[in-house]
Amino acid sequence: MLLLGLSSVSTAVPLRAQETTVARDAIEQDVPDDFYCGERRLGQWFYCVKPKPTEAPLSAAAEPQVSAADRIAAIGRQLDELKARAILEPSEANVIAYVRFQREQLDRASTFSDTWQRALWQNPDLDYTLQRPVSTVGKRLWLDNRKADRDEVLTNLGQRYGLFYFYAQSCGACEVFAPILRSVTDSHRMTVMAVSMDGGPNREFPNYVVDSGQRARMGVPGNETPALVLFDTQTKRTIPVGYGVLSADEIMDRIFMLTNTKVGSDY
Repeated sequence: MLLLGLSSVSTAVPLRAQETTVARDAIEQDVPDDFYCGERRLGQWFYCVKPKPTEAPLSAAAEPQVSAADRIAAIGRQLDELKARAILEPSEANVIAYVRFQREQLDRASTFSDTWQRALWQNPDLDYTLQRPVSTVGKRLWLDNRKADRDEVLTNLGQRYGLFYFYAQSCGACEVFAPILRSVTDSHRMTVMAVSMDGGPNREFPNYVVDSGQRARMGVPGNETPALVLFDTQTKRTIPVGYGVLSADEIMDRIFMLTNTKVGSDY
């Protein structure tokens, strides 16, 4: 009898363990229990299907970042939409919405402009007006210094450069330009070789020569007159100064820039 009792107990224990395992497996596999879930209906404090763990929300660092350029483009599109809506449907609400949004963008632009100005004041390496002043006093001083440098350079320019002046007797603009060019070259002691494109003389430059291919050999395109060209005797390079009628200041400024300034240094 004792052995039979022990055997029955030993048999019951594994069976209960199996039932527990099956129940647990049923819960793990999201299989509802018919007795507890169907008949007894234990309510909200018990669950028949194991809830799935909620996914952790993405951190702010993992969220895609919208670029500043895309944000600006979105603002522009919204402004255009509000404006179009206010024009096509000119209700008070639509007009107010457009004006308010436009004012927000104007305020943003004003803040940017103010910050820009303050940054330039505090970082002189970024302030272009130190190189090219815009104030009345600063600009006048800059122009006076520039003119002094220009005159000094032009006075010594004849040691390396010569000027070729291409003209035509039938050219009315040449008659106007020749005296201007003569006054500049005389005041700065510059040598000029006048070249007649049609064989006619020139009152301001009586020691002219007739073009016999000089212009083509120098690489000066076309037949436009008047034409003023610098010739570098060291590099044997031609530098066109300009075509048409130029004032005395234009002639001197162009020659100075072409021979003594780097590209982009004045801007």
